Amino acid sequence: MKKIGMIGLGNMGSAVARNIQRADYPLYVYDINKEAGKKVIDKGAIVTKSPKELLNNVDIIVSMVFGPKEINEVVKGENGMLQSSCKNKVWIDLTTSSPTLMRSLANEFEKVGGHAVDAPVTGSLDSAIRGDMIMFVGGSDTSVMKAQEILDVIGNTRRVGKYGNGYVAKIVNNQLWKIHASAIGEAMVLAKKAGLEPDIWWEVMKGGAADSFVLHHDVPSIFAGHYDPSFRVELALKDLDLIQELIKENNTRSELTNAAHKRFKEAKDRYGNEAGEMTVCKLIEEDADINLQVKGDWIAPWEVKHPKDN
Repeated sequence: MKKIGMIGLGNMGSAVARNIQRADYPLYVYDINKEAGKKVIDKGAIVTKSPKELLNNVDIIVSMVFGPKEINEVVKGENGMLQSSCKNKVWIDLTTSSPTLMRSLANEFEKVGGHAVDAPVTGSLDSAIRGDMIMFVGGSDTSVMKAQEILDVIGNTRRVGKYGNGYVAKIVNNQLWKIHASAIGEAMVLAKKAGLEPDIWWEVMKGGAADSFVLHHDVPSIFAGHYDPSFRVELALKDLDLIQELIKENNTRSELTNAAHKRFKEAKDRYGNEAGEMTVCKLIEEDADINLQVKGDWIAPWEVKHPKDN
């Protein structure tokens, strides 16, 4: 059986690592934060000291780190993967990152005999835990074939063509997501101020022209009052910076994206980097002096169980 390496043991990375463990693959792990991934390590993952050391011990590497700066260090740093032999190694990256940077890094990895696949994910922590999150997969047919057995363990693949297209798909996916998240608070607050209760509004919106993943998945975090801290405002702003970078590179109009970016910056300024992403709606709620919380059994994303754990 192939040996697998996981670089990045944050909330999402740890969930991915646990699914690799559930499939009985030997797992080696690395995270710059030595306190990360305790549950994964307690289940038998072997801790390594660097991406270079991890690569030396495995056949397939899966990476999921904060962003471009971090993944560049994983690949090209003093103890990065390129400091070892990458020949016949398969690298699957799940990070939301810059297509331009990642195409350059993948080219370097493949020049020395490796195989690179980009597979940034969409969904949320609960889908990562269940192992059913969607991945936008780019790469050559040969590289994807070599990665497929692990991609199938992690989630559901959607092919998008050549390497780098996965990052493009993820960025424009998040562009719409952030716009929806920014706008939905305005609609909820307006509905309540005009006499329509939030729980009734939520039920009647689903399935209509206003439907979206945000409506189904994220509104309950507003009802619960925690605004989903499993995805922080800090991460949302990192994504928005990447979106703006891609817009600039391709010279497209972006008035709605700019407005969403401004709203998320306002949420960070009021609530801090660690606040949940949906505090972008809490702003509107507070400024209208109303409360959108609804009593109910709202299961938080981090409380979801994998089917094998029930």
